[in-house]
Amino acid sequence: MSVNNRKHGVFSVKPTENFKVRSRKKNHDGITIEQALNVIFRQMELSGRRERTIQSYEYIFNDFATAVSIDYVNEINAEKIYEYLAHCDVQPATKLIRLKTIKAVLSRFRDNRWIEHNFWKNIHVIVDKHIKQGADENDIEVLLTLIDKTTFIGFRDAVAILTLYKTGVRIRTLGELRERHINFDDMTINLDGDIMKNHDMLILPIDDQLADAFRMLIEQNNKIRRNYNKRNDFIFITQNGIGVNQGASNSNAISKQLTKYAERYGLRNINAHALRRAFAKNLLNRGANIALISKALGHSSLGVTTQYLQFDAEEVAEGLRDYL
Repeated sequence: MSVNNRKHGVFSVKPTENFKVRSRKKNHDGITIEQALNVIFRQMELSGRRERTIQSYEYIFNDFATAVSIDYVNEINAEKIYEYLAHCDVQPATKLIRLKTIKAVLSRFRDNRWIEHNFWKNIHVIVDKHIKQGADENDIEVLLTLIDKTTFIGFRDAVAILTLYKTGVRIRTLGELRERHINFDDMTINLDGDIMKNHDMLILPIDDQLADAFRMLIEQNNKIRRNYNKRNDFIFITQNGIGVNQGASNSNAISKQLTKYAERYGLRNINAHALRRAFAKNLLNRGANIALISKALGHSSLGVTTQYLQFDAEEVAEGLRDYL
């Protein structure tokens, strides 16, 4: 079933003739899972949910329905969910993501009154929490020294690393940055809601180093685009002149490069998420409050931000020593 090829409108769930035959044969009166998914995905589109999010929901829920052999919404119960979790041969963290997705879809089913009770509420997957460390500032400096900035790709990657570390933007947002988002007069990046995960506009300051890097990169981008006859104004493009988010792969080109650098130079925690955490931790160390950091990261709540800023055991002990 394709997300982009749906037969019915938001509330049109009338069964087809084929469905009527199957209903009598299987003795079901309810809506099929396919029909239900068509409706809620359309609702999600209209409410502004991103296509990638919807595709993820579609993949996981269809995998669930196939694995436990169900076709109708009224066949879903707690036992089926537990059966699926037992079937999944994945890490607990991945299993938790799948469970959360299933619960999110079932909640929408309930909102549409196809399910009466939230029987999934008390189904949980226990995952040991590991502190995700931010990138080390020394490792970032080492990496920027090792990258060959005489090449277009090397220079582009260096500017991307600086941008991630100094602004904390998400990797997908980085790939959507355009020249119009950079205000060199005010020394800010003005992020439109349509490129932000939470859809809220955000203005972030930039320093002279990053502003100069952007100017140089834009100049090089223009040469690349002219050479390949490409028309766009992305800040971060490939060597073929298209945006780094625009390739056939779902993976951002900058993200792939960071993985290569980490492996090549033996550096820990060199990835987009670690650089974003390093930005947050750096703000905290300089005295910024949690509310300000949360806003800068574009988080939906302070709870998400506190998870970003989790301290390991040694940091807690050292911090408490000042109060003894």
